[in-house]
Amino acid sequence: MAANSAYLSHPFKTSVISSSLAIAMGLSLAPQAMADDSELANIERLEVHGQQTENRNTLGSAENLLKGQGVDFSEAGGVSALPILNGMMGDRIKVLVDGADITASCANQMNPPLSYISANQITTAEVIAGVSPVSAGGDNIAGVIKVSSLNPKFGESDSIKWNSGDISTGYRSVSDTLLLGTNATVASKNISLSYQGAYEDANSYKDGNGDKVIDTLYRAQNHALTAAWHDDTQQVAIKLTHQNIPFQGFANQYMDMTDNKSYGALARYQLKLDDDGEFSAQFNWHGVKHEMGFFTPEKTGKMPMNTEGDDYSYQLHWRLPMGDDSTLLVGQEFYSYQLDDVWPAVPGTMMAPNDYININDGERRRAAVYGEWQQDLSPSWWLSAGVRFEYVTTNTGEVQAYSDMPMMGMPNMDAAAAQAFNEMDRERNDDLIDATLLARYQLSANQQLEFGLARKNRAPNLYERYSWGRGTMATTMIGWYGDGNGYVGNPDLKPETAHTLSAAYKYNGDSWQVSTTAWYTAVTDYIDAEVIGSFNRTSSADGKRNILQFTNLDANLYGARFNALYQFAETSTGKWQVLGKVNVTRSERDEGNEPLYQIKPLQTELALQHQLGNWENSLSWQWVATKDRVDDRRLENETDSYSLLNLNSSMKWQDLTVTFAVNNLFDSYYELPLGGVSVAEFKADNTNGFKQIAGAGRSFELSASYAF
Repeated sequence: MAANSAYLSHPFKTSVISSSLAIAMGLSLAPQAMADDSELANIERLEVHGQQTENRNTLGSAENLLKGQGVDFSEAGGVSALPILNGMMGDRIKVLVDGADITASCANQMNPPLSYISANQITTAEVIAGVSPVSAGGDNIAGVIKVSSLNPKFGESDSIKWNSGDISTGYRSVSDTLLLGTNATVASKNISLSYQGAYEDANSYKDGNGDKVIDTLYRAQNHALTAAWHDDTQQVAIKLTHQNIPFQGFANQYMDMTDNKSYGALARYQLKLDDDGEFSAQFNWHGVKHEMGFFTPEKTGKMPMNTEGDDYSYQLHWRLPMGDDSTLLVGQEFYSYQLDDVWPAVPGTMMAPNDYININDGERRRAAVYGEWQQDLSPSWWLSAGVRFEYVTTNTGEVQAYSDMPMMGMPNMDAAAAQAFNEMDRERNDDLIDATLLARYQLSANQQLEFGLARKNRAPNLYERYSWGRGTMATTMIGWYGDGNGYVGNPDLKPETAHTLSAAYKYNGDSWQVSTTAWYTAVTDYIDAEVIGSFNRTSSADGKRNILQFTNLDANLYGARFNALYQFAETSTGKWQVLGKVNVTRSERDEGNEPLYQIKPLQTELALQHQLGNWENSLSWQWVATKDRVDDRRLENETDSYSLLNLNSSMKWQDLTVTFAVNNLFDSYYELPLGGVSVAEFKADNTNGFKQIAGAGRSFELSASYAF
């Protein structure tokens, strides 16, 4: 929280936010930023610098960097939580890593895009919720998260010399976690070479009662090499990436990650055009080999699942000034994703004699074009309007079950489902049309109103469309919700279409900074689930779970955020501030007004912040209300209200920064409203049914970073 103080006190030192059409983060927009209306980056942008030493969250997963800036997460593995914007998670958010669209190649989304980059590798991050401009990305209805590590640094010398570097280490007591990170750059006037690396190793954490939350251990490392060249008008950059996760526990899934190896390559070309125009071209490839199974006695079993996925894409973007007060943005993009998901046979079990082919040569391709116009209508009014068209095709080959024979005298549901799936025409084509209208009105030098209206679309992913198994075991391998239920795909799913209206007010004064946002989203053909069966592996009613099939229905989501910062003193003892946040989100299906799954209840935060030179401190109190609006279809658990007290202190001496924190100071026990159920605990002892995953207990955390 001490970092927030620096952000709020110096809005352009480390952050830029400009529109309410996304998240009101509690960071305010300075008047000089409002004047720069020609840049798209000024719309709905949160920028954080992950490599700068003043950031307190430079180690660990990207979640650690974004969570403190207002992004919620659906808990999963230690580095694989799924972001949530405006009550929507998963593929409804477009996550771009260095501009590349990386797809989660796993039936449980154990390897989402943000898992492929660590916090210390991130130089900037943009969070765009709700009404995101069409140039920010398509195929989403909740918003766009852009994280970037590609920021070449050049020197002053004709020869290549040392430019900059840093090394960081950290420790968390609650999970006995060790964190390491490093960045290094050598450069000349025209050439830049850099390396970024991160390593994290954690045991299963303990809750507020001192009990181990089993199957939450993990180990991960990310590496990146970047080479760049530039002159006065153009720049070329090439980046190579590698990730290795040898194991990662998923307490709310039936299986764990036993290996995840990925490689990626990116090439980017940027050119300055006449009249301050710009052109950029980027080509991306990312491939992953992913394995699921069991690796720890904290959750045992015997079943392998192997997945291979490849993303290929290119993006061509132009920024064309159309006079002093107008800018045209145009682009053409293409994305191709290929997936194979095979579950090898286990001889001597019911999972034999065949390999179970879940998705065979699956394909998802997107071709997109967009145009966006930005205009200064007057000294007070700024307007942006854009249209984006995408053509999406999906297809997959024939599949097979473990066996074609009856199972223990019972009909083989998977064999029948495979036959029906193979006989159908599986190719699907979708036309997506996005349109956005953004407006900003400057009430005064320190007051601003913002409005947004958008129509956004998302086509179903391959697992939503083509997961075909009907048996209990097969269906429980599908789903990224952490609810213990089983899921069946639906080839006839329609794309989701969301209409969002957003409005905000921002005030930036000498002592007060205030922002408030209200938004409403109506989704047609929202991809939800309907109950088509149930199962129970115990003799207790608490062991019941549902089998659900993906289906389209209509839904509504709405909410509001309020953020305020008040600086009440600046004396010889330092600068003293109070930060307050309130966030509420609601949702319901049109039919029956039932709540949607995994909507976080009312949450508030109150923090006392202090800064004296390079010494920063904060004491924050977080309160989350009872979650009593739950999704009965998914048998979602209610959770009690809870509050947490967190302490943070950081000191910088020249190039060394040391941070000490105590999270959950009073060691309170609480259950994670977005954590899902503990399948691991259920497998160890099913007498208590599916309990909600508990949050982390008190944690003493120490980190140090040295720049050289």
